Amino acid sequence: MKRAGQRGVAGTEAPQTSQTSKKQKTALFGSVFGEAALSSSMDWGSLPHHVILRVFQFLTLVDRARAAAVCRRWNEVFHIPDLWRRFEFELSQPATSYLKSTHPDLIQQIIKRHADHLQYVSFKVDSSTESAEAACDILSQLVNCSIKTLGLISTAKPSFMNVSKAHFASALTVVFVNSKSLSSIKIDDTPLDDPSLKVLVANNSDTLKLLKMSSCPHVSPAGILCVADQCHGLKELALNYYILSDELLLALSSEKHVDLEHLRIDVVSENPGQVEFHTIKKQSWDALVRHSPKVNIVMYFFLYEEEFDVFFREETPVTHLYFGRTVSKAMLGRIGMNCPRLIELVVCANGLQPLDDELIQIAERCKNLTAMGLGECEVTCRGFLEFVKMCGGRLTQLSIMEEVLIPDSDYSLDRLHLEVSKHLGRMWFPDMMPTW
Repeated sequence: MKRAGQRGVAGTEAPQTSQTSKKQKTALFGSVFGEAALSSSMDWGSLPHHVILRVFQFLTLVDRARAAAVCRRWNEVFHIPDLWRRFEFELSQPATSYLKSTHPDLIQQIIKRHADHLQYVSFKVDSSTESAEAACDILSQLVNCSIKTLGLISTAKPSFMNVSKAHFASALTVVFVNSKSLSSIKIDDTPLDDPSLKVLVANNSDTLKLLKMSSCPHVSPAGILCVADQCHGLKELALNYYILSDELLLALSSEKHVDLEHLRIDVVSENPGQVEFHTIKKQSWDALVRHSPKVNIVMYFFLYEEEFDVFFREETPVTHLYFGRTVSKAMLGRIGMNCPRLIELVVCANGLQPLDDELIQIAERCKNLTAMGLGECEVTCRGFLEFVKMCGGRLTQLSIMEEVLIPDSDYSLDRLHLEVSKHLGRMWFPDMMPTW
């Protein structure tokens, strides 16, 4: 009865509600466009450029192009440089990709009319070689660019690796030589090589702050040393562990370098036993931390258990650790002993041996730990609670799968989440799925 009555009232009050809505919209438009815009005979083509530009900035690229066809004035706004400072080229083959693709006519228009306006540019390609080659073709035509940020993104397998090294290097050279203002570059999984890095350094040494180039097999330690020696404003560097060396860390620790803020290292192995990982000396790590006391050293591990032997046998100043494959209890014990700067630890899998002692040791020795994630591991409720008590309120992120926790005689899962919440100072529940 109540619902039926509500529908009856709504039906009789609809005209008043509509009038109220119109008044609200009128007030809104009046505040944005001014009273003149409220005239029923308003000419939308006479809106100020800055108003149309603001509207265009909220539109998708397709809707923006459609709006540009409304009138000449809107088409003029469509070509204002501010609209073309940030652009993502989406390149895909319809037969093999779910991605939308930037229309070829629009690409040519951008190259002809807006190449010198582009500042923040990324290329998103699918798994086809054709899409990666199309990206290189576009890069080769940006001869008047002033790009500040460049990103090459493969959404599936690294298709840029299928492009010939000569073609890729030639395309990058156009941007590296002509831009002269590059500050941020992300070119993971590409055929980047040492000569290309030298061109980059020669033309952008004063502006380069971030270089992400993991999984670039044609880059040698000498190429990275070239960057380290000449890009004195470098703040963030991401690379594969095979490139990391004592010489590189010492170069990054020299007096002429400003403080490095982030060093990201990918430690990856696809074929166990095929790669022999080297050891970085403690003295080299210490030199980097003395020079850059606040540096975040982030390491991503995708190794098999038998390949971990050379890591963390001495004190290592790593701050963020992510294990994407199974890691042993012994390895986690070493982390507790030798990683005093640790801030974040994520373990995706361990096996069926409880990690109580290892977590407690990490809590005791890693005084900066603020984030923890555990996936396919095991820890008793008692051991986990002891870990939380020792870390206290400094744990700002605690993502633990429910299956990780083993109830014992003292704590059920229901009681555990109450006790953990009390020590964290906020409500906490185990995750059904990991959130990292």
